[in-house]
Amino acid sequence: MPSMTKTLYFLLSALVTAISVGLLGFAMSRKWSHTTMDCAPIGSDLFNGTAVIKMTLFNGMFHRDSCPSFGSTASFDVFPLMGKTGGTAVVLQVLTVGLLALCLLFSAVSILISLYNSVSNPYQTYLGPVGVYTCSSLSACLSVVVLIIYVLNLGVTNTPEDMVIIGYDVEVELRNKSLDMQVGYFLVIPYTVLSLAAVFMIYMYDHAAYTQRREQERPTEDAPKEIMMY
Repeated sequence: MPSMTKTLYFLLSALVTAISVGLLGFAMSRKWSHTTMDCAPIGSDLFNGTAVIKMTLFNGMFHRDSCPSFGSTASFDVFPLMGKTGGTAVVLQVLTVGLLALCLLFSAVSILISLYNSVSNPYQTYLGPVGVYTCSSLSACLSVVVLIIYVLNLGVTNTPEDMVIIGYDVEVELRNKSLDMQVGYFLVIPYTVLSLAAVFMIYMYDHAAYTQRREQERPTEDAPKEIMMY
């Protein structure tokens, strides 16, 4: 049977990682962004209309007010519409979802490694702590990359403007874009923190195990010289 210390640390790592997976799965189903733009007909300087895009990772909703006609609402699928705006937007969106899927995969592997080591030989570890370090660290790093890519795709490029024009097939001028991130986006942050917490749990076990091994090697080193002579 494994020691109580080993079981405790690996079970805590598995629990923390499982919570992070639940958070990320929930985040992927929630709204990620809310983009608002001022709108005016082509050639007009009167930007008295607004266009709003509310998006999850896979679908979204248009809201228009005097852009260029009276208000209207329409839903859309993210990937097909981004595909019409140009290659960069849809590539970044595919990359975002793909990296999130990899995060879930690495977290699942980290959970399996932690659970296995919590019941394995007390003097051996299988792919851990190195396995947990690798999988959980990759999950944390990839989730940070996701946060950056998503903001770049909607905040830096003209993707939202192109989506409004192509989605409604209208010629309008759009300016003063305002991007507000929503709950789905922000839930990735605690996922990152929990992934790093899993690494910290196993580091604490690894440090404790190393300290114990050093203490077991010390009796001979610390023995009185008179005893060692015999």
